[in-house]
This record gives sequence, structure tokens and C-alpha cells, in this order.
Amino acid sequence: MYTIIGEIILEFLLQTSVKEIIEITEGTTKILVPRGSIDEKVPPRDYAFFNPLAKLNRDYSIIAYSAFWKNFDGPKIFLDGLSGIGSRGLRVANEIKYSEKIVCNDANPNAIKLCTESTSLNNLKNLETSENEVCKFFNVYSIKDKRGSIVDLDPFGSPTKYLDCAIRATMHGGILSITATDLQVLHGLFKLACKRKYHGIPVKTKYSNEIAIRLVLGCLCLVAYRMDVQIVPLFVDNAMHYYRTYVKILNRPSQEDSIGYILHCKSCGNRGIAKNQSLECELCNSKNEIAGPLWIGKLFNKEFVQSMLEEIPNYLVDKRCEKTLQKCILESDMPGTYFTLDEIASKANTAPMGLDKIVKKLEKEGYQASPTSLNPTGFRTNCTIDNICKLFLN
Repeated sequence: MYTIIGEIILEFLLQTSVKEIIEITEGTTKILVPRGSIDEKVPPRDYAFFNPLAKLNRDYSIIAYSAFWKNFDGPKIFLDGLSGIGSRGLRVANEIKYSEKIVCNDANPNAIKLCTESTSLNNLKNLETSENEVCKFFNVYSIKDKRGSIVDLDPFGSPTKYLDCAIRATMHGGILSITATDLQVLHGLFKLACKRKYHGIPVKTKYSNEIAIRLVLGCLCLVAYRMDVQIVPLFVDNAMHYYRTYVKILNRPSQEDSIGYILHCKSCGNRGIAKNQSLECELCNSKNEIAGPLWIGKLFNKEFVQSMLEEIPNYLVDKRCEKTLQKCILESDMPGTYFTLDEIASKANTAPMGLDKIVKKLEKEGYQASPTSLNPTGFRTNCTIDNICKLFLN
């Protein structure tokens, strides 16, 4: 629901070039947004950008940040480098009781004006605004005792050019959350651009979203290696228009190399994660396509996701959050890469099987198996594709 805002900020409106500002409520937070962001199919960037379709993205942030701060012994400082109108920061400041200091930064003065007015509308005392280029902003907070325990980076397109400064602004043991929206690059339509930005090459597959997420994490890991910093993925979230990762930052080099490759055979559909490249499929001896280098470690920390799940009753978030997080817990210890029901049915030349049914069949045969949060018809297993196809036929 949203209403046209009243006289409370009439003077502010008269000073702007935007025709109409409206008030929406997301979670329990009131946010002032340009009406075009709600009425138009594609949210306009002019004046100030707000994407209502990213509400689920922000819902996950609220429960993730609350779960983290609940057991965090340190300053609860949230730094939002590309805040836009401040929708995420406003919710963090207003809804998470642990929050102490929220700083929303954006180079667009109109967006910052709206954020400031929304701060007043919610009577918030713990939120500050900053109007600066993102890396200049992060550099201000890249010294001891000023770093954020949670740092957020939500750009248009690729986040890669901001990774260095974002890591430096994150304190030891803190969380860095990053969004990528350049999906065409990450899905392999522009492989050279992907190699240049993410230092890895994608492969077009049924599980391209997982490859994309691992490319983002792989790039972040390589930047962290150069800075003698370790990343520990806690949670990943994906939708049609974005990929989002949450990692813990530790100021020590990792003792385990988590960079490698995904090997995919287009002939038989066999796939797997490996430390080294292998040009030949181990099942049919055809040529593998190779994605990477990319992150080959875990995507989910089971304990952290469980703590996120426990925070849901404390907030007004989308009902999909609970179902997704339950899947994340189930798949947290499963092998990397997943299969889809349609993919296997096509290979086996038969009708698709129900997701629960194939998971139970695999487990009955002694394999690991679970659904995946990355695809509603996807499942993870350590069974090879040839044996999965046999199970589909029996």
C-alpha cells in the first residue's frame, strides 16, 4: 500500500523537479519514492532510482543482518555505499533493534534528499547520509575503529570496480554483501567482458545462475587474496534480475585455495567442480566446456542460515524467505552444481518426475540429495547423470 504524502514535506517537493513523490511502507518502514518507480514497468533512473521488485532482496538483508548482529560483539555499524533513496539502510535503521549507526551514501543529491526526508518520517536518530562517490565514501571508513561491521554494495551492473574499497571498509569478522545485476555478462553472452570484469569465463548451462554466483565470489576471493584477506560465504540469494552474496571478511589469508573450475560436458550432461581443468569428460570422453576460474567452496553456512530462519518471526518479510532458507540448509553440505527435472527428463526421454520423488529415490539408493534454493525444479546430488537418468526410467 502507498499514499500520496501530505504537507509534511510540501516545501521539499516544491524545491524538486519531480512531479510526485509517494510514501510506501516496506516491512514496517515508511519510504519516500518517486511515483514512477511504482507505476512504470521499468523503474526510471531519473531523479532517484527505486526498484520495488527488490523488496525480497531487502527482506533477506534484514533477517541476515539481524542474525549476524544478534551474536556480534562489536559496533553495529552499517555502511551502504550505493544507497539510492536509502531503502535498505532505512529498513536496517528502523527495523533491526541492534543497529547503532547507519550511513547511507549516494552521489545523487536527489536520492539523498529523499533518504533524509524518509529518515525524518520514521523519526530515526541512528541514520546519517553522505553524498559522495562510492570509493571516496568507503575510504573515509577504511581506518581502524571506523569500519563497518556490515558493508553493502548494490550497484547497477557489475560490482567489481568497487571490491577493493568495500573490503577495506569492512572490519575483521564483519559482513560484506554484494549485488551483481549484469546477468548477460555473467551468463556468457559477453565472455570477454566477463573475463575482464570477473577474471573468469562462464558456460551456458541449465545452472548458469550458480556459475554466475561462483564467478562473483571467485572474483571477490581473488581480490581478497591480493589483500591478504579471507572471505567466508554465508548466504547467496538470486532472482531474475540480480545475484547477491553475503560473505564474512577475515583479516588473514585463507589456508585453503577455493578457486577452481566447473567442468561441463554438453554431450552427456556430466558436470562437476574441480581444482584443475580437464578437457575430457570422464563419462563419455567428449570434450568438456570449462567455466572459471571461480569459487568452488560452499555457498551457504548452515549455522548462519539457520540463525536467519530463526529471525523471520521478528520481521514482516515475504513468505518465500522461510521456504528458501529451509532449502539452503538442506543443500549447504551438498556437492556444487545442480540438475533440473526437465534436463534429466530430456536426457532420459521420459516425462519429468516430481522433485520430492527423485530426491527420495536418490537417497534410497545411498546417494546424497536435496532440492536447491537456486531453482524451483533443481536438485543437488553426488549421483552422476547417467545413473540419475536410470532412476527416472525405473
